[in-house]
Amino acid sequence: MRRIGPVEECRTSHACRRAMSGGDNMAVWATVLMASALLLIGCHSAPEPQQNASQGPSQASPQPDVPQPAVAETVEPAPPQATVSAEPSRHISLFDGETLDQWEVTDFGGQGDVYVKDGAIHMEMGSYMTGITWTGPVIRMNYEITLDAMRVQGNDFFCALTFPAEESHCTLVLGGWGGSVCGLSNIDYFDASENETTRLMSFKTGTWYHVRLRVTPGRIQAWLDEEDLVDVETTGHKIDTRPEVDLSQPLGVATWMTAGAVRNIRVKALSEEPQ
Repeated sequence: MRRIGPVEECRTSHACRRAMSGGDNMAVWATVLMASALLLIGCHSAPEPQQNASQGPSQASPQPDVPQPAVAETVEPAPPQATVSAEPSRHISLFDGETLDQWEVTDFGGQGDVYVKDGAIHMEMGSYMTGITWTGPVIRMNYEITLDAMRVQGNDFFCALTFPAEESHCTLVLGGWGGSVCGLSNIDYFDASENETTRLMSFKTGTWYHVRLRVTPGRIQAWLDEEDLVDVETTGHKIDTRPEVDLSQPLGVATWMTAGAVRNIRVKALSEEPQ
């Protein structure tokens, strides 16, 4: 549509022609100019048409990421673990009667043959010492060890049982120094023949003797065929072994120029209560 300007409207209007023909009428001109200005302003300030509803809503501005609350991971409860009983354990066998297993022949030098026969470990007579040393785990305190020992041939010790005692070691000697001396080596650097545990016992060749040894804090005890053999307080005393049997540590059995045999070697942990 062609827009009609204010001047053309005035030309087609009878009132406008009459006003113009009337001469220099300022009031009329002012009215015309004001009307033209209002018309122009109205054209330039006309509002833009709104978006058609059929075109759908305008795209919403992106929203900031909102952290979602963490979902706790479901953890299956762990199965109950077996606990170690505080009660004293049963005897554990260290010898199956058929093989040396975790026992190894002690390399004293000049030792005799070692073998298993008739359910016992036999240690033949050597130049000096023959023995076996345990290579498995050991208990160092609050335990008992039991075994049967026999002199097969010779006239010196047929069983020198070396055992752990806290951070040190000691040896229970049976039938040493000519065949009859028993005791612990060493206490305050004195061996079984010259300390407070020295005992003289008679042993028969070919006879089994049952040995029981107990180690508890501050005390070492031993029995032979369930008769008292050793009972000594160790607190404040130096406990160690003679150099000849150091290779038997931590747990071992040895003979001295004598053939011997041992069987039924067992250990049992004790409770920490006083025995």
